[in-house]
Amino acid sequence: MEEELNYVMVTFKSREKPNDLEVIYDEVRTENQALDTQTVIQENKKKAPLYTQLHLVAAGLGIICVILVSVVIALSIHLKTVTSEWERQNTGLTAQNLQLWKEKTDLERQTEELTREKDGLNWTITAILEYDNFPVNTHCPKKVCKPCLDNWILFQSNCYLFMNPKYTWKTWQKSREDCRQQNSDLVVIESQEEQEFISNHTEDYDDANHGYWIGLNNNVKETWMWVDGSNITVTYWKPDQYSYRLTCVLSLGRADPLASWRKSSCEMKNRWICETRALIKPD
Repeated sequence: MEEELNYVMVTFKSREKPNDLEVIYDEVRTENQALDTQTVIQENKKKAPLYTQLHLVAAGLGIICVILVSVVIALSIHLKTVTSEWERQNTGLTAQNLQLWKEKTDLERQTEELTREKDGLNWTITAILEYDNFPVNTHCPKKVCKPCLDNWILFQSNCYLFMNPKYTWKTWQKSREDCRQQNSDLVVIESQEEQEFISNHTEDYDDANHGYWIGLNNNVKETWMWVDGSNITVTYWKPDQYSYRLTCVLSLGRADPLASWRKSSCEMKNRWICETRALIKPD
């Protein structure tokens, strides 16, 4: 806004009245001062809204900061609460998981034990059914069953009877009949471990040609076959032997376990070995 100019006519009068001149000059100066003051006031009025706006902005920012700090504090507290709850739940779930794992392990162990018991019972039932008349008192004295009868030796899942009469020896066929009367048969050797077991429980007697009858012969179509009808798979022959037309097999005592089978006439009399399934399946 342009400054308004006032022109004042200054009239100089004679010195006769000097006070009047001074009054006129003072009036001009006073009016100029009034104009300057009015300009300052107007400028201050212009600046006042700007100061007010700045104060409002500063106040608004302060309020926003307070709100943000409050929100951050609230979120921090909430996050801490949620985290603590999550940790508590996680600890609880971990404990539950360990308990469930323990229960699962116990159930698996119980299942294995029950399975073994079931297999053992099925094994015993099968063994009992092989008898026409199961001798309960003999196998289960005092109502406690034994895997093998007295004088029989348990090896793996079978019982073995080594017939060692001093004088009453038998032919292969008579030996087999004796075994069958005891609900067994001449031994069938199916592994090296079994062969070594047989060899460890036999002894030499009379002469080098005598031994123990086992359940192997070639009487059927001159083919080596076990008494249970299975074909021969492993052999432990003594080298350089004579072959008979009808040949049965002896296991020699105190010989090399892996070379102790001797071919012999089935009519020769010897000791023999019986084998039967154990009444109770070993663990």
